Amino acid sequence: MAMRVRNFILLVFGILAASCGGGGDPVISPPPPSAAAPSITTQQVFTQLPGLAKPVSMKQAPGDSTRWFVVLQGGQIVTFANNPNANSTSVFLDISASVDSSFFESGLLGLAFHPNWPATPEAYVSYTAPGAPLTSVVARYSSIDGGNTLQAGSEEVLLTVFQDFNNHNGGDLEFGPNGMLYASFGDGGSANDPNNNGQNTANLMGTIIRIDVDGNAPYEIPVDNPFAGSAMCVQGFGGGSCAEIYAWGFRNPWRISFDSMTGELWTGDVGQNLWEEVDRVVLGGNYGWRVREGAHCFDPPTGCATNFEEPVTEYANVGSASVTGGYVYRGTAIPDLDGWYVFGDFIDGRLFGVRFDEQPTTAPVEFEDTAFSISTFARDSNGELYVVSYGGGTIHQIVDVP
Repeated sequence: MAMRVRNFILLVFGILAASCGGGGDPVISPPPPSAAAPSITTQQVFTQLPGLAKPVSMKQAPGDSTRWFVVLQGGQIVTFANNPNANSTSVFLDISASVDSSFFESGLLGLAFHPNWPATPEAYVSYTAPGAPLTSVVARYSSIDGGNTLQAGSEEVLLTVFQDFNNHNGGDLEFGPNGMLYASFGDGGSANDPNNNGQNTANLMGTIIRIDVDGNAPYEIPVDNPFAGSAMCVQGFGGGSCAEIYAWGFRNPWRISFDSMTGELWTGDVGQNLWEEVDRVVLGGNYGWRVREGAHCFDPPTGCATNFEEPVTEYANVGSASVTGGYVYRGTAIPDLDGWYVFGDFIDGRLFGVRFDEQPTTAPVEFEDTAFSISTFARDSNGELYVVSYGGGTIHQIVDVP
């Protein structure tokens, strides 16, 4: 998750919760956003819902604005009506028996609906399975009741990644504008990337991958992936560079998203001790971990290589911090926010933004200091954005300051 396991976190949040551009994607030129930083705040919505238990992702299905789907870390996906007075949830998928959520960053972590949903009644999830070692799994589930639920017994495992430790599992999933599935994985855990997975393209740790799930089983490799001519790494590693890789050099990319106007891929990458970063992810990009943390040398501490993609923005870890990636705002309710990438921090609840066309590396704007443990953001069918608080299980819409 976008969280580092520390005694401080376990103490504080144990109380709260017990806690593309490129590569063939279409890119167009939108109007530039406002040069002045917008003024935004948050407003709690769906106030009659019972508290959600450790929510880590929230989405709407393609073409369906009538309901929301929330991924709960313990192994369920629940759904509720997109109605301000909604007061109950129902189970969309329950794979709790297959999920190991016993560690702070393990569990059911990501969800993506097939772009042709519900005509193609498939959805994809990312979770950690029990065992030694802990294993990250990307799997497909099908619906046989018109999209009302997913059948737990329909699981088709696409790939697995054996983890070195029990944290830094990444776990997000998104379909890109080109119909390909993108998935994020952390560096395998512990601290300081002891096995240098971030710079090892022979495994899938520390990467964002891109695969074609509509081709031959279990999936096909897009022809312009950086290592498309290499072997597939369906068990997370191979003899050479993994053909699935789209970009690499990440520590723990927690939440990925596409700009709905430009098609560019964004992520927040959780730092080690000093810097939290946000990246525009490009085809074949190497984002530097563990050689660098953000735009700064890490290992070695000075004189490190500089041939890496620069973060669009970064902020200092003062005391404790853990970035949560968000979305580029393309809604209509807050005109001054158009074109701003909105993201936050899980530990201290700050809400940040940076313009989509900002040049690396610039300081972010701090919009608001909230009391939330921001585990994820959500975007509705109109492009409006929401913040989900992990500890309280509450949902908050981003709104203009009155």
